[in-house]
Amino acid sequence: MKILVTGSAGFIGYHLVNRLLAEGHEVTGLDSINDYYDVSLKYARLADAGISRDNIVYNTYVVSTKNIAYRFIQMNLEDEENISRLFKSEKFDRVCNLAAQAGVRYSLKNPRAYINSNIIGFLNILEGCRHSQVPHLVYASSSSVYGLNEKMPFSVKDNVDHPVSLYAASKKSNELMAHTYSSLFGLATTGLRFFTVYGPWGRPDMALFIFTKAILGGNPIEVYNNGKMERDFTYIDDIVEGVYRIILSLPKGNGNWSGLQPDPSCSRAPYRLYNIGNNNPVKLMDFIEAIEKATGRKAQKTMMPIQPGDVVKTWADVDALIQDFNYKPNTSVTEGIRKFVEWYRGYFSVK
Repeated sequence: MKILVTGSAGFIGYHLVNRLLAEGHEVTGLDSINDYYDVSLKYARLADAGISRDNIVYNTYVVSTKNIAYRFIQMNLEDEENISRLFKSEKFDRVCNLAAQAGVRYSLKNPRAYINSNIIGFLNILEGCRHSQVPHLVYASSSSVYGLNEKMPFSVKDNVDHPVSLYAASKKSNELMAHTYSSLFGLATTGLRFFTVYGPWGRPDMALFIFTKAILGGNPIEVYNNGKMERDFTYIDDIVEGVYRIILSLPKGNGNWSGLQPDPSCSRAPYRLYNIGNNNPVKLMDFIEAIEKATGRKAQKTMMPIQPGDVVKTWADVDALIQDFNYKPNTSVTEGIRKFVEWYRGYFSVK
């Protein structure tokens, strides 16, 4: 198939592009390459896929030197004119929208970046899919949408009306916007609520990257909420496997759906939501201990209060993923962290 992956210079996008190419698909990668974190890592991901930094010019295709089935184009999602032109010129069989302004804490400092990329940008993707009749749009949501919910594990059937960050609100907005397009225009959409993704080539603003860098450098780490936090850490390969299976399968409307008892995870329209998580929350202190084991170093811990916008615990109910795709993420945190530390040491030449 001919597949557009936005955010292809990002962490998940980089890995998904590799998987799609390995399966024989033709891929167009799109990314703004913004400076939310060090762009050298984004360019390194692209270079690993055969896209040279020196050849990248805004709104111009670059063909991979490693696989002619991969083309990359630098473009902002907010660029309505060029996004529209891209969809008109290419008849994509699938679109996977992973491009977004990420990060909970950054949304406290720069809220407009989330509106521009995650709301206006996502609208441009929806419009492109609608007018060029893309059969299936898969898009990244987030476990952050569960906000103040306390019932565990988090289920896609739960109400998510109380986000605690603008990032989370923007992701819930994506789900609502997608449902509107599924309902009005019959656009098949699937939203994926990712739970704390980690692994090789990961983002520098994520805890694993920050902790590993500090521990290997002999520097202290800041442990928020005095370590009393839990996350459903999900290894990147498990995420990509789930995304790949979902891309291939078109959602259908649920004929039994009722507005009297509305199920938020589906609809009469071709619309679905899934959690992708490990279904196994890990205590932050155990997570740090696993990094210590993988690095062979002890962490110097500075205990800190919880940060605004953070949630104490995440835990994914993945029953729908198992039922519909016979799949459940299963990489242990110990194994996943070992692979990340191995990559980190190689990439940064750190012993």
